[in-house]
Amino acid sequence: MTARRAGFTLVEVMVTLLVAGIVVLTAERLFGATADGVRAVRASRAELDRRSNAHRWLASAFLSLEVGTEGALPFEGRPDRVTFSSRLPTEYGWAERRAVTLGVDGGQFTGRPGADAPIVLARATGVAFDYLLEPGADSRWVGTWSSPVSAPLAVRVRLSHDGGVDTALYLIKGRG
Repeated sequence: MTARRAGFTLVEVMVTLLVAGIVVLTAERLFGATADGVRAVRASRAELDRRSNAHRWLASAFLSLEVGTEGALPFEGRPDRVTFSSRLPTEYGWAERRAVTLGVDGGQFTGRPGADAPIVLARATGVAFDYLLEPGADSRWVGTWSSPVSAPLAVRVRLSHDGGVDTALYLIKGRG
């Protein structure tokens, strides 16, 4: 009878290290992919929040538009820029009349409330505004609108960007 020595052979140790290495590598890749997925979801959520806030801000500006009243600016709508007066909330919570200018500047669609810094509403290479004259089946859109006493019924905004064109329609509360 031969006495058997306790322990592992070199082949057994190498196989164990190889299996452990494969398990660690697989776990690292799974955790890395999960972290990348979480970052992508966070970035998508931030972009969706930004877009929602931009639409909310634009809707608020157009719905509280003032024209034809004392101290209000005339509505100046051009194909690439629009300026008007609107009651916008301040950082203190109350609404204040401010001049609003919308347009594209440096690859960004911005809204400038008064003399404040512009608010970036979207990334865009260009913008086209159209203005609705009258309601009904025979209604038509025009490329310019300039009036000190009235505003169009609605403003259509078409933003050009690398992925194509996005279109949004904003109704104007009342006509001055």
